[in-house]
Amino acid sequence: MDALIAEFTPATSLPWQVIAARLLVAAVLGGILGFERELADRPAGLRTHMLVCLASAVFAVITLEIVAMPIFNDEHVRADPLRLVEAITAGVAFLAAGFIIFKRGAVRGLTTGAGMWLAAATGLAAGLGLWLIAGLACVLGALVLALIRRLEFSLELKPPQEGD
Repeated sequence: MDALIAEFTPATSLPWQVIAARLLVAAVLGGILGFERELADRPAGLRTHMLVCLASAVFAVITLEIVAMPIFNDEHVRADPLRLVEAITAGVAFLAAGFIIFKRGAVRGLTTGAGMWLAAATGLAAGLGLWLIAGLACVLGALVLALIRRLEFSLELKPPQEGD
C-alpha cells in the first residue's frame, strides 16, 4: 500500500507551492490576455487564452521536473531548453492557424492567433518562473489588444470588421 501511495505522490524538485503559484499565475495572465478577445466576442476568448497559457506553463514545469529526475543525470542525456520553446510554438501555431481564415478577399483572425501565441509565451515564462518577463508580456499584450484597437478605430485607420 505504501508503494501505491508513493507512486501517486512522487517528490518534485520544485515545492508544490511554487508549482501551484506558477500555474495559477499563468492562468490569470492568460485570462488578462483573453479578456479583450472575449469582450470583442472572438472565437478564442477568455477560456482559450487561459488554457493555452496554463498548458504552456504545465509543459515548462514538467520539463523542469524531467530534467531534475535522477534517471536523466546520465552524461548521454542532454537537456535542450530550446526544444521546449519549439514544441510549444509549433503546437500553438497549429491552434492559431485554425482561427485565421481568408474570406471575401480579407484575412480574419490574425489578432486572435497572435494573442494565443503571446499567451503561450507568457505561460512558458510563468512556468519557468520568469515572473518579470511573463508580467511584462501580459501587460504589453493587453495594452496592444485593448488600446491600439481603440486607437485604430478612432483614427479610422481600420474600419471595424467582423472577425478581427
